[in-house]
Amino acid sequence: MSTTMLINLSYTVAAVLFIFGLKYLGSPATARRGNAISALGMLLAVVVTLLDQAIIDYRWILLGVLIGTAVGAFAARLVAMTAMPEMVALFNGFGGIASLMVGWVALAQPRLSSFILLTIFLSILIGGVTFTGSLVAWGKLSEKLPGRPILFHGQRLVNGALLLANFACGAMFVLHPEQHLWLYLAVALSSILGVMTVIPIGGADMPVIISLLNSYSGLAACAAGFAINNNILIVAGSLVGASGIILTNIMCKAMNRTLGNVLFSGFGAVDEAGGKIEGEVTALSAEDAYYVLEAAQSVVVIPGYGMAVAQAQHVVKELQQILEKNGCEVIYAIHPVAGRMPGHMNVLLAEADVPYDLLLEMDDINPRMEAFDVAIVIGANDVVNPAARETPGSPIYGMPIINADYARTVFVLKRSMASGFAGLDNPLFYRKNARMIFGDAKETLGRLVREFSN
Repeated sequence: MSTTMLINLSYTVAAVLFIFGLKYLGSPATARRGNAISALGMLLAVVVTLLDQAIIDYRWILLGVLIGTAVGAFAARLVAMTAMPEMVALFNGFGGIASLMVGWVALAQPRLSSFILLTIFLSILIGGVTFTGSLVAWGKLSEKLPGRPILFHGQRLVNGALLLANFACGAMFVLHPEQHLWLYLAVALSSILGVMTVIPIGGADMPVIISLLNSYSGLAACAAGFAINNNILIVAGSLVGASGIILTNIMCKAMNRTLGNVLFSGFGAVDEAGGKIEGEVTALSAEDAYYVLEAAQSVVVIPGYGMAVAQAQHVVKELQQILEKNGCEVIYAIHPVAGRMPGHMNVLLAEADVPYDLLLEMDDINPRMEAFDVAIVIGANDVVNPAARETPGSPIYGMPIINADYARTVFVLKRSMASGFAGLDNPLFYRKNARMIFGDAKETLGRLVREFSN
């Protein structure tokens, strides 16, 4: 068997592993297996690619492998779960800049056809947008940049002009590839477009932009694959791009947005809600909350980003087990955009070994909400905000939410009355059936556990 045949056969096997890995990633119960299968496919693809006779020096490749391994090991062990959304944003950005560089290097190939020139331009355009857009997303998620939408008059016109200018540079580059000025302009303009696309997006909408940028990184890789005629890069990029678009669509529906809002900027640019919430909140101690939970027959836990900040997932699991021993049914309600990246809450609860069959999606839990004795909201704000149902002037009006306020009693675990990531007040906190338990969520839940143990 020739080296070329071996490489192509291995690429086919790797592509099959990618597809099966992606399928397994669709369920929390099989996600770890899917991740391992996909990683095996990528390892196979990388190893057989190194057999290509066009490679004449492995020193830089080995250096890259060593550096990448060190960075990956460092990130896996030391990056906190609360910083996972930022790390995902950076990974998307790295994928984009890698595709941009691959496209640029592809210019060194002899006899470039118009199609190859077009794919080179697309890898640079999408890669540049992905890289700088992901950096802005990282800045917003890490709060190094303002989480609110950054807007100015005529912003959409500016973004449209940037996009048209990029396409004009691409057309000139394909027609006159010897004039590299057009390519340099495309790199600069695509980088600016990436920044301008993400800055008008509010922090509460970050799960949508993270999945969209993930899709962009796949599309950039796919274009780079065509540019260098690498089949496995085309397949892998297509899978990432398609799955990212599907996930983006799911996130958009969960936020009551349209994909057009995301693709054509202005996403998150909404009018401010009018009126101030009237009423008083009722605070409750963890010791008093114990008596309510001790008598409860059914409890629904609604986690949010605050649970990630407090690292409270393990003590939540402990409280769940105690309540179940007490004869209480415990269910978790998961909103698609709870947290700051898609699947954030699922990852946290999986880390605590919470059974997957106890994690119910919003559409499954809402019809049952009135039957629950207690709803425990842990650090969630926007995904349980009744203003989405009741206040037409609210920025989140029409967004599907978990109807926590329909439960008989609602315990809201928060450090303070500060608004959520969207910067909105929550009428739930003022409801007659709501009780605020202020303090660190992990400490509060720990006190509840100790009350049951006494």
